[in-house]
Amino acid sequence: MHLGLRSLLKLLLLCQLSASLNFFHHRYDDLVRALFNVQNECPYITRIYSIGRSVQGRHLYVIEFSDNPGRHEILEPEFKYVGNMHGNEVLGRELLIQLAEFLCEEYQNGNERITRLIQDTRIHIMPSMNPDGYEVAADQGPDTNGYLTGRNNINEVDLNRNFPDLNIVMYFNEKNGGQNHHIPLPDNWRNQVEQETLVTIEWMKSYNFVLSANLHGGAVVANYPYDKSKDLRTRGYRRTGYTGTPDDKLFKKLAKAYSYAHGWMHQGWNCGDYFPDGITNGASWYSLSKGMQDFNYLHTNCFEITLELSCNKFPREEELEREWLGNREALITYIEEVHQGIKGLVTDENNNGIANAVISVSGIDHDVTSGTGGDYFRLLLPDTYSVTASADGYYAKISTATVSPGAATRLDFQLKQVKVSNSREKIPYKNMNGKNHIRKIVPRSVDRKRRQ
Repeated sequence: MHLGLRSLLKLLLLCQLSASLNFFHHRYDDLVRALFNVQNECPYITRIYSIGRSVQGRHLYVIEFSDNPGRHEILEPEFKYVGNMHGNEVLGRELLIQLAEFLCEEYQNGNERITRLIQDTRIHIMPSMNPDGYEVAADQGPDTNGYLTGRNNINEVDLNRNFPDLNIVMYFNEKNGGQNHHIPLPDNWRNQVEQETLVTIEWMKSYNFVLSANLHGGAVVANYPYDKSKDLRTRGYRRTGYTGTPDDKLFKKLAKAYSYAHGWMHQGWNCGDYFPDGITNGASWYSLSKGMQDFNYLHTNCFEITLELSCNKFPREEELEREWLGNREALITYIEEVHQGIKGLVTDENNNGIANAVISVSGIDHDVTSGTGGDYFRLLLPDTYSVTASADGYYAKISTATVSPGAATRLDFQLKQVKVSNSREKIPYKNMNGKNHIRKIVPRSVDRKRRQ
């Protein structure tokens, strides 16, 4: 009850919905026109770019919101929303168009909350990852649309079953020891995925995204990883088996942040299903292989959840305004979740940023890495943590951080470079289990004598 009231109060604090917002289904040309209209209205805080093209040549457009669009600002987190991955699940597409218009308008109106969000966050919004599939579904319309019509891309491939399967590698590593983050892709991965998946993966690799959500339809629930069950013995589509990540408690918190800010998701009873608190672990619902949210967590620094937003995959136009009002506060609240945990700079002794430094949190077997400029972001729940920063060629450093609700705690690391000389020197390094050992560096002349 308390959380419901708080969400209602936050919703009332947002400005009245502008009469200029039009609720209709946007075909591809309409979508492009809507995004460029926003960019023309708010040129100083927006940028439009394409991550690539679909199989049929349509651009996968992204609109970015930032007080410095087009560049990453050190210690400012990167956030993304992705809609319409399944072409016939269209509500997310429409909500993200409305969100872009809303952010622009509220910034112009001086809304302090929205202004602060744009100043402190770099927000990337891709309304449609599957524009070809959408056009197939839209040709049928909401009244005659089949449950699967337009779901896949034009090659009839489900894009949310098309990412490299890194879960199986992760589950093997958990048992046998091995990498717990940034699991490498197969050598021939580009030949295994569709065009839309390929450009999306390249996009993920180009930006150091911290938090994300992908928007779907067919249920009303916030779904968090893992999507794929560890129990490989299960058979059939409705496979179940709760499979949480090392950040399971954090993912539950992220899912609840959306659910309880939503108009009715948190009530649990939706579309004939019941999900306590309006959230579910993906694998406990049904096991899904090669999905996008698991891929984000296992290959990048990004924490992603999947938002199922409507019982009807292709709602009628007269339903869109109600759906926007039900999701508006949740869409904003979820972006704000990117500002929690710890963040900081990893630098050398000359204050130069160190890219790809590994940030490890004691007790949580999932590391993140620093970006090009040396900044890192690690989402965490309020608590006190022992954190280690390490990088090739540098001595590792351990610090303690206390995380409080609200803004992320700043925790910087300055690493001392390892200098190998002709004298004996002891250098700490980490083995596969993360334990520090002492390794002796022996002068080459001495080492040659020993081998002789």
